Amino acid sequence: MIKYYSTNLRSDEVSFSEALLKGLAPDGGLYMPSRLPALSAGELKQIRMAKSYNEIAFTVLNKFLSDEVEPSYLETLCEEAYNFHVPLEKVAGNGYVMRLDQGPTASFKDFAARMMARLMNHFISRNRQHYTILTATSGDTGSAVASAFHGLDGIDVIILYPEKEVTDMQRKQMTTLTDNIKVIALDGKFDDCQRLVKQAFTDPTFNGRKLSSANSINIGRLLPQSVYYIYAWAKLAAEGEKITFSVPSGNYGDLMGGIIAREIGLPIDKFIISTNANNEVPEYLYTGIYKPIDPSINCISSAMNVGHPSNLARIIDLYGGNMDERGVIKKQPDLKKMKSDFNAYSVTDKETESTIISTFKKYGTLLEPHGAVAWNGLEKYLGSLENSDGKLSVALETAHPYKFKEVVEGLLGFTPEIPASLKNLGDKKEYCYKLENSYGALKDFILKH
Repeated sequence: MIKYYSTNLRSDEVSFSEALLKGLAPDGGLYMPSRLPALSAGELKQIRMAKSYNEIAFTVLNKFLSDEVEPSYLETLCEEAYNFHVPLEKVAGNGYVMRLDQGPTASFKDFAARMMARLMNHFISRNRQHYTILTATSGDTGSAVASAFHGLDGIDVIILYPEKEVTDMQRKQMTTLTDNIKVIALDGKFDDCQRLVKQAFTDPTFNGRKLSSANSINIGRLLPQSVYYIYAWAKLAAEGEKITFSVPSGNYGDLMGGIIAREIGLPIDKFIISTNANNEVPEYLYTGIYKPIDPSINCISSAMNVGHPSNLARIIDLYGGNMDERGVIKKQPDLKKMKSDFNAYSVTDKETESTIISTFKKYGTLLEPHGAVAWNGLEKYLGSLENSDGKLSVALETAHPYKFKEVVEGLLGFTPEIPASLKNLGDKKEYCYKLENSYGALKDFILKH
C-alpha cells in the first residue's frame, strides 16, 4: 500500500483514504505519496490505445488506489465522473489548446471534484461517518465542489470566497445551491480564505469533529488532475515523442498534477509555469529567494490571484527541499533541477487581453483569461508556433470563455456561446452568508452550522 506523509514531516504516515478525509495533515503540512508507482511500457501502450478518457483515468488512478478501492468499483466511478468530452483544439503548428471546460460547471476543477466527491462518499458511507468539507476558492473550485458534493448524504460543505474577486457567474454557481451547501463571502482576499481554512484544520476545538478540505491542499484533488496530461499525450504524441505543457498557475495544484504524471512515467519535455502579476514563483526560480505577495494582486485571471500558493510546498518537497505552511523555506530544494524542468513567466493583464485578441484574430481560437495566460507563456517559451520545430505543445484552458463573458465582450465585441450547464443561473435565488475577515467569525459559523 502507498502511504502518505506530511511535507512538514511531523505527522504519521497514513493511507490514501485517511489523507483524503483529513485533507490537511495534523502538523499543518500537505500529504505526499511516500512512493510514486510507475506506468510500465505496456500500460503506456494500453493508454495510447484507450478510446475514452474514463479508461485512461482508471488505468492511472488504479495504480494509486488498488489497495483501497476495488478495481471494478473504481472503474464504475471513473465512468460516472468523466462522462463529458475533453477537446484538444489545434491552433497552429504543433500547438494545441486542451479545453478542460466541458464538465457540469464548465471548469477544469470538475475533473478533480467529481472523482474526489465519489471517493469521499465511498469511504464515508463505508464507515458510516459524517464530514464537513471546508474549502477556500478563488472562483472555479467553489462551483465545482458545490456541484460535485451537492445532495450527498453524510457530507456538509462550507465554501469561502473573496467577496470582490469572483465573477457573477462563478458566484451564482455556488450560491444557487442549498441543502448541504453553505457559501460564505469573506471580506478579504483568497489568501485570507485559505489561511482561515488552514487555521480551522489545526484548531484543537475541531479534533472531535470530522473536517476535510476539497482544495488542492487535499491529495485527492491532485491524483485525478494528473490524468488529463496523460490523456493529451496519448491522443497527440507520436511514438517516442515528448510533450510540453503550459499550465496557468495560481495555487499550483494543476501544475502539481502534471508533475505527478511526469513522475509516474509521462514523457514530458518541459513545464511552462504561466501566471499573472502574482509572480512569486517565477521570481523564486529566478532569484532563489521566495517572497509571498501580500496582499495578492487582483487580475482578470482571477483564479490565479494567489500570493502564496499552497502546493509550492509539495513541489519543493519533491525537489529535496522543505517549506512550511507560512512559506518559510527551511531547506532549499535543488533549484538547478527546477530551473531545468520549468520555465516560468508572469503575464500582465494587458498581455492577457492582447493575447485574447490576437489569438482569436490570427487563429480563430477563443480563449478566456486563464487560457490566454497559458498561451502567452507558451508563446514566450517557443518564440512562435510556426517556428517551433514542430515541438508538441499544449496550453491548458481551465474555464469556459462564457464564464468571463464581460472580458470577451469588451475585447472582441461578441458574447461567447453559453454552455448548457450555465443556462438559467440568473433566474435562480442566491443563498450566501457574509463574514468579516477573522478566524473567530469563521469558527463560530462552523460550530453553528
